[in-house]
Amino acid sequence: MIRTIANRFSWNVGRCFTQACSINSESDASRNRCQESELKEIADPLRFPDYFGVTKLFRVKDLFDAKVHYGHKIGTLDPNMKPYIFGSRLGHLIFDLDKTAEMLRDALNFAAHIAHRGGIILFVSHFPQHTLTVENAAQQAGEYAHAREWDFHLLTNSEKVYNGVTRLPDLVILTSTLNPQMQEHTAVKDAAKMCIPTIGIVDSNSKPNLITYPVPGNDDSPDAVQLYCNLFRDAILLGKSKRLAVSS
Repeated sequence: MIRTIANRFSWNVGRCFTQACSINSESDASRNRCQESELKEIADPLRFPDYFGVTKLFRVKDLFDAKVHYGHKIGTLDPNMKPYIFGSRLGHLIFDLDKTAEMLRDALNFAAHIAHRGGIILFVSHFPQHTLTVENAAQQAGEYAHAREWDFHLLTNSEKVYNGVTRLPDLVILTSTLNPQMQEHTAVKDAAKMCIPTIGIVDSNSKPNLITYPVPGNDDSPDAVQLYCNLFRDAILLGKSKRLAVSS
């Protein structure tokens, strides 16, 4: 009787030990799978189109409330912007906000990836009424801004301007691709010459050809510019926070 109890006790202990080992091994395997998945996402981000969750940052209604859908007058339409126009009202063009939302999410995702990799991001604007908005957004994101008159030597001849080796930005975000004279901003061409990717808000009278990630929408309204700046700031912070979480 004592021998039977002892055998049963040893068998139960062995079974519990085996179950504990299997649970620990399963948890270790699950942890390893999570780590491998995390590494794959970082190494091949194109397979994970919303790795940072930027789709949750805004809704189409937010774009509408910020007047992003308002374009310029019909006669000022650039032919390259026709695919992004929904129609017109009272002589003014109206953007298709579904297309704008899709392209804006792609741009936000790209900005988050650049921030995640430790890249330098430069906010650019040449409209005095948006200077503080753009500079505040860049400061809050821990990045840089140039909201004054553009010097064409800044990107194309920076080493001579600053008398030393300089690091160019890894991404340029333009809240408008035009200058106050309604001409294409010099930074658009300079960034293209230096192979620097760009994100640009392109209004109905703008040309999106040289912009890496064009976002069709109103570039004049203070509400719209404030929304763009807030979204890019939040996307950059998402990328940086993800990098800190992975490194820790």
